[in-house]
Amino acid sequence: MLDHLVYAGPDLADAVARVTALTGVTPAPGGRHVGLGTANHLADLGAGMYLEVIGPDPEQPDPEVPRPFGIDDLTEPALVAWAVRTTDIDATIAQARAHGFDPGDAREMSRETADGETLRWRLTPPSVPGTLHPFLIDWGSTPHPTTRGLPSLPLLMVTGTHPDPAFVHKATDALGLEFLVRRAEKAGLTAALRTPEGRQVALG
Repeated sequence: MLDHLVYAGPDLADAVARVTALTGVTPAPGGRHVGLGTANHLADLGAGMYLEVIGPDPEQPDPEVPRPFGIDDLTEPALVAWAVRTTDIDATIAQARAHGFDPGDAREMSRETADGETLRWRLTPPSVPGTLHPFLIDWGSTPHPTTRGLPSLPLLMVTGTHPDPAFVHKATDALGLEFLVRRAEKAGLTAALRTPEGRQVALG
């Protein structure tokens, strides 16, 4: 199932402000990814899913490796990736490889929350921007971010566009996922969200 959507930008505060201006909901501070040079804010999309707004952490030095999700190359915020939750990431990787899609090896990750707690999980490498391939995440024994009282921003639908939808569906079919991808010149993701006033808005 969908775990979270990633809205990334070259300036974290600006990315959060754009979500707030569009929806009327301000994502809550999540924490810092120490060593990666990033921090995030989160909003609850409903049904155990969330929106991650991520960008450079002004309190960390520039990392030795590029920031994830192509953040260093972005000129403005965009919905750049989506994560699929699994409770057995190694088995899911093996299954995907057996069906012709290699999501990469799982690795350990962690984040420091604002109150000093360290959260740990495992995930496959973040997708290369423009592929629309999902990455996998396994929270293990860590409580899911949606259990932490995040501001609500219900997700109605997420769709994709890509010059070659079959390229995207090779990955989603291997993972047993349904994902609507329309043919278009540029690859991208769009999330339809419901605001507190009941309006439908598109975040892309």
